[in-house]
Amino acid sequence: MRNAVSLIFPGPALLDVVGSADLPSDLRHLKLPGAYYGTSSTAVDTSQLSTNNINKQHVLLGITGKDFCIVASSKAAMRGASILKSNDDKTRQLNKQTLMAFSGEPGDTVQFAEYIQANIQLYSMRNGLDLSPYEVSSFVRSELAKSLRSRNPYTVNLLMGGYDPIKDKPELYWIDYLASSAPVPYAAHGYAQYYCLSTLDKHHHPDISLEQGMKILRMCTDELKRRLPIDFKGVLVKVIDKNGIREEPYSDDKQVYAP
Repeated sequence: MRNAVSLIFPGPALLDVVGSADLPSDLRHLKLPGAYYGTSSTAVDTSQLSTNNINKQHVLLGITGKDFCIVASSKAAMRGASILKSNDDKTRQLNKQTLMAFSGEPGDTVQFAEYIQANIQLYSMRNGLDLSPYEVSSFVRSELAKSLRSRNPYTVNLLMGGYDPIKDKPELYWIDYLASSAPVPYAAHGYAQYYCLSTLDKHHHPDISLEQGMKILRMCTDELKRRLPIDFKGVLVKVIDKNGIREEPYSDDKQVYAP
C-alpha cells in the first residue's frame, strides 16, 4: 500500500487523505507556514468528523443584553431515542464570570469540559487573576484546533458566555467542533439553531433588559416544544453579569400546542 499523505492547515480545514503519487508535482514539496505533513501506511478515517455524529438533540441557547448574558441548555441527557437523565447540567463554570455550555458526543463533552475547567481554574490559582471571556475562548479554540489535528478529535460544540469587568460588557462566543470561534450577540447549537435563530434575529437588540431577554428565551423554548417531536425536558438557565454567575428560575410546566 502506498504511503498516505495528510495535509492539515491552520484553521478549521481538514483535507481528505490522498496517496502521495496522486498529488500534483507542484504540491508534493509545498511547505505552507504552520501546515502539518504526516505519513502513515493507513489512511486516516475522517468519517468521525462528520456532522452526523454531532448530537443535535441537545439544545444550547445564548443571548446577550445590555449588562448580562443568558445561557440555556436542555436538561435531557439522550442516547439515540432514549432519555438517560432528565436533569442534566450541560454547563461548567470556568471562573467567576465565565460559563461554558457544551453539546456533542457524551464522552467527549464531559472530558473536554472538565479539562478546560481544570486548566482555567489552575491559571487563576497560579496567577491570582481570572482570564477574560475572550482569553478563555482563545484558549478553548486552540485546544480544539490541536485536537482536530490528532487521530481522536473531540466532537464538541460550545457556547461561551461571560462578563468582562474591564470592558464592562457581556460577551458570548460560538465555537464548533471544527475550532471555529466567533463573538456573537446571540447563538444556538443543535436543532435549536434551525428554529430559534429567526426569532432571535427578529426580537434581539443590544440594549435589551434581562426581563426582555427572558421573554425572548421563552419564545424560543415554546417554538422548540411546538416544532420538535422530542422531549428535551426543558432548559436550565444561567445568567452571567457583573456580580457573577447564577441560576435563573425557569418554569417548563406550560404546555405548548402545535398550530
